[in-house]
Amino acid sequence: MNESKGGSVTYEYNVIDRESGQPIYIQLANIIRKQINAGKYHPGEQLPSEAMLVQSYHVSPMTIRRTINLLAEQNIVSTAQGRGTFVKAVRIGTAAFYLNRFQEIFSDEKATTVKLIEARLVKTDERTARKLKITVGVRAIYIRRLLLVYNQPAFYHCEHLIYDPRRPIVESELEVTILKGLFSGIGSPLIKKGELQMEAILFTKEEAAILKTPLPAAGLFLEHIFFDFDDKPVSWGWFICLSNQLRLHTSIGLDLSKDSIYDNF
Repeated sequence: MNESKGGSVTYEYNVIDRESGQPIYIQLANIIRKQINAGKYHPGEQLPSEAMLVQSYHVSPMTIRRTINLLAEQNIVSTAQGRGTFVKAVRIGTAAFYLNRFQEIFSDEKATTVKLIEARLVKTDERTARKLKITVGVRAIYIRRLLLVYNQPAFYHCEHLIYDPRRPIVESELEVTILKGLFSGIGSPLIKKGELQMEAILFTKEEAAILKTPLPAAGLFLEHIFFDFDDKPVSWGWFICLSNQLRLHTSIGLDLSKDSIYDNF
């Protein structure tokens, strides 16, 4: 990209090397991707028509279509029937956040220890029964535990489990093997999926005492529901921690960091 005498910006990402062994449609996809990266085309803006690209780069309509299909597969552009091809706009609503801190904690067995505070049978109240989709008053297992990192309190965890003596889930949960598998990225043979929801809270006196932090104190509340392979809830609970213990990470917008789309093929 160069500046002309009048101050306008010109783009030089437009050379196809026909002597190269790289397919022309991939070269053209890289040219367009670099133009987007340089700001020639902005998110939401329409790319030149197929006829214009054929004329500009002296290639066949089939090559243009393969180029556009490749860019669409790479999530760089989207096509609309009868309207044309558009640079993908940033959609924050579809961003995925990664709980890297949990993965670090459960993967580091030397640094992380789990202290079982309580494990007992309880009669489910209305809220617990609704979360686990069972009848109020049915027995469930209630577990409280403290996760320590380098012997310092990090996460306070409370959990209600469906009581079924035929399932090995109780023994597994007491040893936290299911949580280790899920949050370390290994998975669990007993759990198909989970739903997580996070919100900010103020600690109660009990929570502050367990996490050894003075009041008033703010933190994070991470609620979870785990489902078995019949899509039935088997566990409902929550993690509580100081806000500095848990960070969310995501990326939004176009991923144009690679030098070449060819790197993916």
